[in-house]
Amino acid sequence: MHIPDIKIAVDGYSSTGKSSFAKLIAKEFSFLYLDSGALYRAVTLFAIRNGLTGENGSVDAAALSASLPEINVSFRNADDGSHTYLGDECVDQDIRTIEVSSYVSPVAVIPEVREFVDRILRDYGKAGRVVMDGRDIGTTVFPDADLKIFMVADVNVRAMRRLKEMKASGSDADFDTVLENLKTRDYIDSHRETSPLRQAGDAIVLDNTNMTLEDQMVWLRDIVRSRFGD
Repeated sequence: MHIPDIKIAVDGYSSTGKSSFAKLIAKEFSFLYLDSGALYRAVTLFAIRNGLTGENGSVDAAALSASLPEINVSFRNADDGSHTYLGDECVDQDIRTIEVSSYVSPVAVIPEVREFVDRILRDYGKAGRVVMDGRDIGTTVFPDADLKIFMVADVNVRAMRRLKEMKASGSDADFDTVLENLKTRDYIDSHRETSPLRQAGDAIVLDNTNMTLEDQMVWLRDIVRSRFGD
């Protein structure tokens, strides 16, 4: 299927499968895949490693903001897809731990951090033919995206998906902890002052509670055909 040089924004709640879906879109249409959440997680990992986080999810916002010029986060493509780097270190596994998950929302609400990440994402998106997933892509990063998708799913289903992902990567966690973490992140993401999680007015909702990835791709192909022709 042919698709023109467009920008696709995939937004939605945590663990709705945004990244997996966006990666398949990128593979099928030869787009560049950008994972905004991975950048926020990499900044969060930097904060944890440098003692800028405290108890009960607290983050030293001023110190982290002052440290942004020394943080080098990037995407690097390989035969098996895109990988996230902090400096010269691939941190794909490190940024998916429950510790990083516990701090990423407080980090992501810091205006200076959001501006920092948005600049990186916009630079990657200048060439077009990109698919990007996150929480404010269609509303803030790429409000001019040609196709905007907003993903939702039942929170219990999301928690089970997240738990399976963490166990597969070797992390030790339990369902109740993951569920509460998701609920907390949903609230923080939806109520932050800077670029809160919300559905763009022109976004199409995809509820994938009972859908496989292939079901979602069938859904997407129908959307692409109706909007951009085959």
